[in-house]
Amino acid sequence: MKEIIENHLASAVETYIKQQNVSINAAPSVEIDHTNDPQHGDFASNIAMILAKPIGLPPREIANGIIQCLSEFPLLDKCEIAGPGFINFFLTKDAYYQIIPEILEQAKDYGKSESGNSKKILLEYVSSNPTGPIHIGHGRGAAYGSVLANLLSTTGHKVTREYYVNDYGRQMDILTISVWLRYLNLQNGHDIPFPQNAYHGQYISDIASAIYNKAKSLPQPEPGELQSIINGHTEEDKKLDEIIELAKNTLKQQYHEVVFTHALDDILAGIKQDLNEFGVGFDRWYSERSLVDKNLISECMDKLESTGDIYEKEGARWFKSTAYGDEKDRVVVRENGLTTYFASDIAYHVDKYNRGFDEIINIWGADHHGYISRVKGALKAFGKDPAKLKILLVQFATLYKGDEKLQMSTRSGDYVTLKQLRDEVGNDATRFFYVMRKAEQHLDFDLELAKSESNANPVYYIQYAHARICSVFKQMTERNLNFDIETGIKSLSLLETESELKLVKAIARYPEVINIAARNLEPHQLSFYLRELANDFHAYYNSCQFLVENDALRQARFCLISATRQVIQNGLGILGVSAPEEM
Repeated sequence: MKEIIENHLASAVETYIKQQNVSINAAPSVEIDHTNDPQHGDFASNIAMILAKPIGLPPREIANGIIQCLSEFPLLDKCEIAGPGFINFFLTKDAYYQIIPEILEQAKDYGKSESGNSKKILLEYVSSNPTGPIHIGHGRGAAYGSVLANLLSTTGHKVTREYYVNDYGRQMDILTISVWLRYLNLQNGHDIPFPQNAYHGQYISDIASAIYNKAKSLPQPEPGELQSIINGHTEEDKKLDEIIELAKNTLKQQYHEVVFTHALDDILAGIKQDLNEFGVGFDRWYSERSLVDKNLISECMDKLESTGDIYEKEGARWFKSTAYGDEKDRVVVRENGLTTYFASDIAYHVDKYNRGFDEIINIWGADHHGYISRVKGALKAFGKDPAKLKILLVQFATLYKGDEKLQMSTRSGDYVTLKQLRDEVGNDATRFFYVMRKAEQHLDFDLELAKSESNANPVYYIQYAHARICSVFKQMTERNLNFDIETGIKSLSLLETESELKLVKAIARYPEVINIAARNLEPHQLSFYLRELANDFHAYYNSCQFLVENDALRQARFCLISATRQVIQNGLGILGVSAPEEM
């Protein structure tokens, strides 16, 4: 509906400008917005005020001229000029009634569109290091990315969902020695002092136990050798580096074949299971190690060196990121010859571009804000258009139980993992609460609210609207009455109450909400809309009877609530939230 009016208005504006015989450098964008007050019509435009300066006439005079140029169309009741020059559009009731049979016919496809500028989009999200379970911080990025992918797909884009597995580098070595040290505890029957910066947590001991049960005879370091390293350094990073070297020298081939691979596979399997149970899937799990195996990292470093974008200092190789807007240059190859995470990220993003996507979207945690300029700088050094890469930052989530803020330490906190949170409040509430605020806004996650069966709980309130509609249909069946869609559609003009007209207008807005949410990359707009739609339905439910004696009116009302149910189903489906028939 909005698009139809905008097209008519744009045509009228073009005609009006030609009549004025004036030269305008760039034709203004013609847009309309929903009005907040029904007395001001259904839609309004400020185009007359925008044209006032270039045309040199008062906005109200321009507005009147534009209205005179509007072609007639049956869905428009009237136009009015308001305030300094707003054009208000009042639609006929029939304009909205026609949306009901459209919804009933399209069903699950209502709201889907084939965008004229459909894109091939690579969406990377979560990408949590496989060094531990998915925690609640990762969960927000997972929900946001999943819903955003659904929105983009619904609006006609071809989306590839990708998870970048950081399975190479120092963090994986730290994971490996953490498991190895716990293994040695089991093998020797006593505790070995555990480095502060190693990975703690029960899952490390569980992996070590699984390895111990399969391989009880892994090589051990020389007596006192490990103790000497642990006691010999006050600097934790140096201590870890020496233990890593000791583990590799001691275990040799078994370092990777047994400990490294078992730890990686176990944690990655857990991550995949958690995400799958959370309704988050991926088309590709992209391994960082594949960049090494294919020599993509070394090729990228050589390329940057050939263009003078890499220099040596203090035994390391540095990328001149300051030349591309970063605050300082960045190390890509350390003094020991090992590449940094940044070097891997450069190769990964160059490969993303080389795969031919029209748009590349990364969803990162808010703590990666400072990383944006260096990645885009590296792409620019390769001659890639950095504007093609969009980086969306997801803020942290804080858990509350009532007024109590819960600690989230991996050693002592409650509800650290995504699984624990889902077990506590369920998948539906977890997904909905994660996306009901702008991603860049901090989220306070109230566990008690998420579990409550009250109007204050938005996901419960929306699902209850759907269940209520299903209950009304069940009551119809119990009374041996039939739902006659054809009669209902012919009788839609009988829907005249204020709550009915408001609900019809609400469901008509759904495709527009989907398109705006997808265009702005803002899933929370869909959450807000569904909350408002549920409110409009509950108000209608409380003000009107559905099982009335008048068959035509009854069928019309059932057509309306059936369309409303479909819209709720479709919207919740995009959010990855269920639409229960009973509650």
